[in-house]
Amino acid sequence: STGEILVNLVSSSQGELDKEGFVNILLELKLKGKVVGILHTINDSLSDVVKADKLELLYGRDYIIEEILGLRFNISPFSFFQTNTFGAERLYSIVREFAGNIDDKLVFDLYSGTGTIAQIMAAVAKKVVGIEIVEEAVEKARENAKLNNLNNVEFIAGDVLKAVDELEEKPDLIVIDPPRDGIHPKAINKIIDFKPERYVYVSCNPVTLVRDLKTFVERGYRIEKVKLMDMFPRTAHVECVTLMSKVEK
Repeated sequence: STGEILVNLVSSSQGELDKEGFVNILLELKLKGKVVGILHTINDSLSDVVKADKLELLYGRDYIIEEILGLRFNISPFSFFQTNTFGAERLYSIVREFAGNIDDKLVFDLYSGTGTIAQIMAAVAKKVVGIEIVEEAVEKARENAKLNNLNNVEFIAGDVLKAVDELEEKPDLIVIDPPRDGIHPKAINKIIDFKPERYVYVSCNPVTLVRDLKTFVERGYRIEKVKLMDMFPRTAHVECVTLMSKVEK
């Protein structure tokens, strides 16, 4: 939405790159938006995930600023952020709608990434605590909170499985946005043990979502509503947002 473009060329270490020529080619392109940074990542691992054996800044800066729902986010190449910004706005609007009135509420945001959902919640909640295992993402989340002048949000770097053991406060709402594998089987009961009034579960994998929802239902929660967001049109992938509430005995 800001028009900023960050280019990250990923290659193996086997070839030589004409760095100056590469930068000049990109800067001479007629683009809608502006290239603010150009990076070169060396990655020799055999994987479907890009890992940086070496990362070199060739031009400008190593991040872009993006805006979602009135908040600004500093995004670097290896901190997770939804690639479809305008789709993400729709997705997070659903999350905020499902969260309901959280004016005086404590919210946990598990698998919080760069803190997008946490900060959207913090704008209207009493306090939000986010947990994320990727340290670079947590650093970005903290930077973004300062960027948005939010002082009621806290980010913890750690594995949800272990980090939840250190949380002593009792949340009113827990937002869960796990990776495709879903919630770790040993973590799910720890999460349910907090017994908040509501959960909002954001899933990119309906298979693991169904598996996890079964555990929530067995532990005394009712599925109130489900809404889908087609983040990536013309692909098989869809984001699924589920609201659950505690069943009164």
